[in-house]
Amino acid sequence: MNDELATRLGKIESHVAHLEHQVEQMNAVIVAQDKWIERLKKEVQRQSSTMESLEMEHIKANNARPPHYQ
Repeated sequence: MNDELATRLGKIESHVAHLEHQVEQMNAVIVAQDKWIERLKKEVQRQSSTMESLEMEHIKANNARPPHYQ
């Protein structure tokens, strides 16, 4: 009975070690994805600002000031 219990405990420890390894790997992936998401957020914000600037320039270029304002 004692040998059977030791065998079962060994299997459980092996499974726990495997699960811990998987959790560490998943954590590394999540950290990498978080960094990637932050980078993409910054890129989207930069491009959004650029688009706003271009749109404002386009609007200003198409709305000529009346001659009496010049």
